[in-house]
Amino acid sequence: MKFRNLRADEVEARVSQIKENGVALLLYKDARCDMRILDETVGPENWQREHYECKGNLFCRVGINVNYHNDNLSDKWVWKSDCGTESNTEAQKGEASDSFKRACFNWGIGRELYTVPFIWVPAVDKDGKPNYNTDSRGKPKLVLTVIELETEDNRIKTISICNGKKMVYHWGRK
Repeated sequence: MKFRNLRADEVEARVSQIKENGVALLLYKDARCDMRILDETVGPENWQREHYECKGNLFCRVGINVNYHNDNLSDKWVWKSDCGTESNTEAQKGEASDSFKRACFNWGIGRELYTVPFIWVPAVDKDGKPNYNTDSRGKPKLVLTVIELETEDNRIKTISICNGKKMVYHWGRK
């Protein structure tokens, strides 16, 4: 079973590390993206999810009816699962969402996100202009948008990220 690669409008970037001279970014997708891709690929009636607790950790298992395309065969469900971690905002909801996204990753959805090199946005660009503003505490204020994402063979080949209208990161082909 082959899932399509993510599009630029499905990928978000967030700050993972703040230093005086810049910020490191991580790429991610939300759970609704995984649901859309599952619906597109196997149909909404041919996948399901289930959350359960194991040793104090919340897990999600995602099952796909692998015989969905063959009317002559009975259903055959294959399951893949993973656990999640709490988010900083809504702990339980974040943990459920994270476990679902990680289970979908085990199916192959979004694996290309881990093929991009370390993303570093310096505090100032090559012309000495700031790449982002900071608040009164010195925390970066960023409105990040992935505007370009090109993939090939399940790997990211090109990615561009803007802060507002200013491109702050580009990697890959020109």
